[in-house]
Amino acid sequence: MKFVLPLSALSLALAGCSGGANGNSADAASSAPVAAKAAPAGQNWTEVVSKTAEGYRMGNPDAPIKLVEYGSRLCPACRQFATETLPQVVQTYIPTGKVSYEFRDFLIHGAADLPPSLLGRCVGEGPFFAVMEQQYKDQPGFVDKLTPAFMQSIQSLPPQQAIPAMAEQMGLITWMKQRGLPEAKARACLTDTKQIDALTEQTQAKGNDGTVSGTPTLILNGTKLDNYTWDDVSKAIKAAGA
Repeated sequence: MKFVLPLSALSLALAGCSGGANGNSADAASSAPVAAKAAPAGQNWTEVVSKTAEGYRMGNPDAPIKLVEYGSRLCPACRQFATETLPQVVQTYIPTGKVSYEFRDFLIHGAADLPPSLLGRCVGEGPFFAVMEQQYKDQPGFVDKLTPAFMQSIQSLPPQQAIPAMAEQMGLITWMKQRGLPEAKARACLTDTKQIDALTEQTQAKGNDGTVSGTPTLILNGTKLDNYTWDDVSKAIKAAGA
């Protein structure tokens, strides 16, 4: 196991969790209009979810306009994007087949982000985005339970004990069970060293190379967006040819 992220006390004042792309990047370049593509018979592109090398993607896997988010499920700014902007992206652009949306977990809060990330990925492709939406809805209740005193109490635990302990403290194991994930499977996912290493390495790599300095970070066809409001994201998607 290559887990090296600190078990630090969760602070919602953490500078990184503030939409790191804002003001630090260029607008997406204008492109020629792209053609719509129909979803497979009997489906809507919003129902088509596929696992990628780094996350999970909704929509036409061959969509020429690709919106990627690096986000944290415990980040209030990501919650704002997930509740205010993303639903409009999904409703307006994903059904056209022109645009896909991919979510990649980024552990901006270190180890504290692992329980919701591991459990959110544990459900697989079909329920992935529905579970993530519900996690964001209930985020404040999860965060409130990760008190400094609790985080200090697990400092000396190895990751395979500390991660389940955080999940239990947040009530996430029961929460996931209520959404159809058996407790045994949830606990197995919380101690999955391959997934823990992958998420840790992705966070370190994208942080070190400057791709992500805060969450949410939105990247449209390789260009980091300045803002994550609906008006700004929609403008960028239209400029990309939608």
